Parts: sequence; C-alpha cells; structure tokens
Amino acid sequence: MSDSLADAPGAATVTPGLGGRWRATILTLYPEMFPGPLGQSLSGKAMAEGKWSLDAVNIRDSATTKHRNVDDTPAGGGPGMVMRADVVARALDAAAPADDPRPRLLMSPRGKPLDQARVRELAAGPGALILCGRFEGVDERVIEARQLEEVSIGDYVLSGGELGAMVLLDAIVRLLPGVMGGAESGTEESFEGGLLEYPHYTRPREWEGRSIPDVLLSGDHAAIAKWRRQQSLRITAERRPDLLDKG
Repeated sequence: MSDSLADAPGAATVTPGLGGRWRATILTLYPEMFPGPLGQSLSGKAMAEGKWSLDAVNIRDSATTKHRNVDDTPAGGGPGMVMRADVVARALDAAAPADDPRPRLLMSPRGKPLDQARVRELAAGPGALILCGRFEGVDERVIEARQLEEVSIGDYVLSGGELGAMVLLDAIVRLLPGVMGGAESGTEESFEGGLLEYPHYTRPREWEGRSIPDVLLSGDHAAIAKWRRQQSLRITAERRPDLLDKG
C-alpha cells in the first residue's frame, strides 16, 4: 500500500521517460513523513501544478512474516539490525518494473557526496526511486542485485534516510522547468559555477551603521558583475578552498 499524491491538483497519469512529469517514488518505513516540507513553498506549489509527483511506499507492506518483519540481526554479530534483502527487493520490484528508466538511489552516509552537478543530472531525467535505509543499514546483496546508487548528503549519520531524501528532492524540484520564477535564479547560486555565492543586499540602504556597497547602487552592470565574482572567489577561498582545488 502506498501514500500516493497522484491525486494532487493538476495531477495526470504519466509514463516515466515518455515526456511526463518528474516522478519520485520513496520507499520508507515511515510513509507518513511525506510529503512533509516538500508539500510547502516552491516544491509544494510545483506538485500542485503537476510539475512533479511523489509516491511514498511502505516497505513493511512487502514483508511476508506474521509480524511484517523487515530486519534481522547482522550476520557475524554486532549491534543493531539490518534491513533484509528479500523484503527490500520485493518493495523495489513492486514500486517500479525492471524497465523503469529512473535511477534507483539509496540514501546512505557511505554514499557518494551529493553535489549540484548530480542534482542537475537527476532533475534532467524522468525522476528517481529513492530507498530510505534504517537501523544499521541494508543487506549488501540487494544493493548489488538492484544496482542501487548510494547517495550521501553529508559526513554525519541520521536516524534514517527520510530527511536525506527530502533534502535531495528539494534540491532537484527547484531545478525543474517552471518551478523557479526567474530564469537566472538557478544559475547564480552557490555551486552552480563551482564557487559559493556572493553576498546579497536590499533596502534599507543604511542599517545599524552598515551600508550597501556603493558598486551595487552604481548601475554599472560590468562593475557589479566583477564585484560579485571577486566576492564569490573570496568567500570560497575562506570557507571552501576545496572547491577552488577542483577547478
């Protein structure tokens, strides 16, 4: 059984990879956590307008034991529990047929760090199938057998993959066509050009003895662009010099 948002306003039946809206399927033990914050602001409006859809599938529905067990003790001993390969595989197979073109992702602290380049790639595709791990992790055999791409949102550990999946989806949805208002909104942000974003200012011109830099009020677009570039380089060098090394 799934908590589907397919009936949201503007929804329509689509076939993945055939020009339909961007489709996300979340496999989780806590489907009630979705859409959560994804139902608000830009992502929520885009969902209501049919630009993307979200299905939250309960992994426990694929369990076959009396108590619907999804985990068991780790082979070789050790603390915690491990999500069973057979249960997770059934959930994955039921959620998407083998020919579904969407990438299959597993939110995992040992995964490849998520970056803006990967977000852009995912946003340009038909959608994503996202598995949210729990406990000590997922049986390695199902990761291999179903070719799951492990994705990390940072070098820290959460209670489960659900919050990571929300972060991933928020980053993706805002890049979908028609979601952001300004045509340049997504191109002048941190990481888009390999640098952190320059500082922003708005009214009032003076605030607590601090002024908006004169160059931003000059009307000289070339000078403004140069200043913003310099500020991006300065901030990146101070806070994320590793980004400059990549360039």
